[in-house]
Amino acid sequence: MASTLTGDNYPLNECEYDDKEDIENNERSIQCQEVKTKVKEEDLKLEKVEVLDEPKDNSANSFTEDSDLISQLMTQNEDKPFQCSLCGKSFLRNGDLMSHIRIHTGERPFQCSYCEKAFAQNSSLIKHLNTHTGNKPYKCSHCEKAFSQSSSLIRHLKTHTGEKPYQCSLCGNAFTQNSSLMTHLRSHTGEKPYQCDQCDKVFSENSHLKKHLKTHTDERPHLCSLCGKSFARKNHLKIHLRTHTGEKPYQCSQCDKAFSQNSSLMSHMKTHTGEKPYQCIYCNKEFSLNSGLTYHLRTHTGEKPYHCNQCDKSFTVNSHLNKHLRTHSHREETITMLPDFYSLENINELTGEKP
Repeated sequence: MASTLTGDNYPLNECEYDDKEDIENNERSIQCQEVKTKVKEEDLKLEKVEVLDEPKDNSANSFTEDSDLISQLMTQNEDKPFQCSLCGKSFLRNGDLMSHIRIHTGERPFQCSYCEKAFAQNSSLIKHLNTHTGNKPYKCSHCEKAFSQSSSLIRHLKTHTGEKPYQCSLCGNAFTQNSSLMTHLRSHTGEKPYQCDQCDKVFSENSHLKKHLKTHTDERPHLCSLCGKSFARKNHLKIHLRTHTGEKPYQCSQCDKAFSQNSSLMSHMKTHTGEKPYQCIYCNKEFSLNSGLTYHLRTHTGEKPYHCNQCDKSFTVNSHLNKHLRTHSHREETITMLPDFYSLENINELTGEKP
């Protein structure tokens, strides 16, 4: 639809025009040929000017507001007059600059009315509100799943395409998201940036820390009907039940070994391939398991994170603390054990420690 601009908005002596025909009320249609050229007819005095839908050069757009025209002209001239004084980045609009500056200041003026989260931009708040209202406008075209944010849909679509553009340069594993690759790289470096504020344990992923924090609370709603042992998470109970049933559903395709957990099978498979992707940064010794590297690193650092609460002894691995505690209590203590294929002899060989 053509838009009508008044002479007050744009001085008519700055547009070259083509005389079309007189319209009632002395209005005349003109067509802009080039910005900032002089009008040929000096005596043109009109109240309204109609910008035609299809300019002769077919390259200009129609504009409904003054700001739209200004923005388009700036874009064509690659002119971004609003520059950030902190990093030098330039912007087309002053409002965009104001939003950008919040990256530097940390200001988050848009507060969620449902929770404590705040955002630098109103558009981010609107997207976030979908998580509270249950609104999921972004629907997958391959399945019935829907999402509250477009970014979640984009990540999900990769599960259909199989696309994994982010590849580890150390072991060749590929991932759908860059964040997953960054997390995976910690399995090579041994980096564990997430520390428990209740004990000395550290973790490579924030999700692992959150799960661990539940071990410090007394909440264990999942009860084993066979022995009465309780668990904070349902999947822990499911795995525990296999110690009663003897079920080992994860079978190795290279030998006759079977395992109660899939993660144990995945680690075991490396003993067949000879793959040792985990290397010590101190002596270059390689390990097939990340846990093996973790235990070995303590022979260099002297770290003994597992402390006896009844004496001053400390140990490099949980299993050694577990065995030591029995000398105090003469009863079994519930301590997190190693994977079922990793024996105590293996640990002693790595650490040189005797319980």
